[in-house]
Amino acid sequence: MIEHVYRRASGAAQVAEVIVATDSERVADAVRAFGGRVEMTSATHRSGSDRVAEVAARIDASIVVNVQGDEPLVAPAAIDQVIAPLLADPSIAIATLARRIEREADYTDSAVVKVVVGVGGRALYFSRSPIPHVRGSAAPVAGAVVRKHIGLYVYRREALLAFSRLDPTPLERAESLEQLRALEHGMRIMVVDTDYDSIGVDTPEDLERVRQLAAAAREG
Repeated sequence: MIEHVYRRASGAAQVAEVIVATDSERVADAVRAFGGRVEMTSATHRSGSDRVAEVAARIDASIVVNVQGDEPLVAPAAIDQVIAPLLADPSIAIATLARRIEREADYTDSAVVKVVVGVGGRALYFSRSPIPHVRGSAAPVAGAVVRKHIGLYVYRREALLAFSRLDPTPLERAESLEQLRALEHGMRIMVVDTDYDSIGVDTPEDLERVRQLAAAAREG
């Protein structure tokens, strides 16, 4: 699976190099076997972004993208899409993706992270709970913009290193969402709307679904 993620990330036009950051020798051996670059990290990191920050501290890169290793169908175009705001506006230090939620099941599912976005595209809050809450209704009403967060992040290197030095925050611990650490400490996160959807592989059922989608794409 890690090779699929590596190859797809390498397909992004704005990505100069892909590096796998891991504390697992098993993963490192797998990456070396297909010719990929791997960097070993500490096993004590609190989040994926903290792990990426360790590697970012020892390489020469002005912009760093955090692609999760459990998303083998990550779209190269989605990576380019989330990088674009940082290339266009030097004041943007962190960006991520979101897509409109259309199914009530996703709105109420705690495994689907929701994000509320303010005027200008800045993230106001991320939660596993249904947000924004529509008073008197268990589902979003027509006209309410409800977004699913896509866990793909891009950072300016200095912002990523600053983030990794911050202490975990109460909301981060409560929701188990690393991006809340940034918001609680006053860091701004730009949210880019996309049609891309993420499919993380957390269970055998997820893996089978990804295999079916990949097979369908090859046949199509």
